[in-house]
This record gives sequence, structure tokens and C-alpha cells, in this order.
Amino acid sequence: MKDCIRDICQAIADKKGFNIVALDVREVCSMTDFFIIAEGSVDRHVVSIARHVEQELSKYGLRPINVEGMQDGEWVVLDYLDCIIHLFIPEFRQYYRLEEVWKEGKVMNIPVDYAVESRYNSPI
Repeated sequence: MKDCIRDICQAIADKKGFNIVALDVREVCSMTDFFIIAEGSVDRHVVSIARHVEQELSKYGLRPINVEGMQDGEWVVLDYLDCIIHLFIPEFRQYYRLEEVWKEGKVMNIPVDYAVESRYNSPI
């Protein structure tokens, strides 16, 4: 599962999502094993990140069982059962502070490569 978490975090970074946090909540939560929390700069950016994550995970045959927030884009939730992804605009993330709600979860060290974005953008 750690490879999948890494791929999700990398997909977020590929679309210039930021403040990415992966939490292992297996010992403190019965609804999922992992939360990934990240931000996009504005609502359209958050939706773009969410669509990219869905696209990347569909390559592995993974589809979310539920998606919420794509219409507004201020807080998008992608539920993959074992992993729930929360994508926020900064104001909503600060207001809801999910990291504090799940502070007993273990922060995972998931390195991402922000230089990978060049594989999606053709040179000008």
C-alpha cells in the first residue's frame, strides 16, 4: 500500500499541489487506513489535482467508491476505502484542520519529486 500512497502523493505534486501530508491512521480510525491531505491554490486547481489523481490511479484499476466536492472545488474528497484523499483550498484546510483531528495518526515520510512535472508539459 505504501507504493500506492507514494503514487498518490506524486500525482498531487505533479499538478503542483502543496503541503502534502500522508497519515497512517490504522491504529486510530476504523473507516480507513490512510488519509492524504493536500492543497491547491484555488478551487479549479483543487479539481484539477483530484482529476489527475483519479486518472493516475485508474491505471492500476482503482476507482474511488465516492467523490465529493468536485462542483465547488474548495474541498474535494476521493474515497478509495483504504485511503481517503482530502484536497483543499488553503482557507478550508486551515479551518477544518484535519491533521489535528487525526493527530494520533502517524505522519508518513513520502518523498515526492517536484521536477517530474516536466514529463506532463511539452517544451514551449
